[in-house]
Amino acid sequence: MAVPALPLPTGGATHVLEVVTMLLALELIAGRRTIWLPERFRRMELGGGSKEKFVSMVLRRIRWLERYSRPRGEWLFHFRLSGIVFGLAVLALTVAAFFSPPFSGLDTLPSLGVVLLALGVLLTDVVLAAVGAAIGAAGVVLIIGFSSLVVKAVKNLF
Repeated sequence: MAVPALPLPTGGATHVLEVVTMLLALELIAGRRTIWLPERFRRMELGGGSKEKFVSMVLRRIRWLERYSRPRGEWLFHFRLSGIVFGLAVLALTVAAFFSPPFSGLDTLPSLGVVLLALGVLLTDVVLAAVGAAIGAAGVVLIIGFSSLVVKAVKNLF
């Protein structure tokens, strides 16, 4: 199964990347073989003076992961159902990152989970994908727990 590289959300990034990731996750769930993006998103470039520094750092981290990753459970990635499950996991974690409380930093773990999950799929390493899913799930639990604490605190005020 060919899986497209996703523009993945990362902690602290704008919601634009998360919306694009949600769109691509829906395309995976629907079984699209080629990526469709609105023309506006295709023309968009990430800017800023630190872009090269950021890309260099990300590539170093990916190369480090590639050294320790190896094809494990490769056969799991050849089924249509695995693409649907991957798309659903990416969609769920991205929605969690999108709706995490602003300026809390709680979007970081679901976003990191999506990154590791996607790298696990791209490198056909089910262990790396599972680690990404676990980290993302831990982030969702933290978001829900933190949010419920805030709601209880607000209720106690009134």
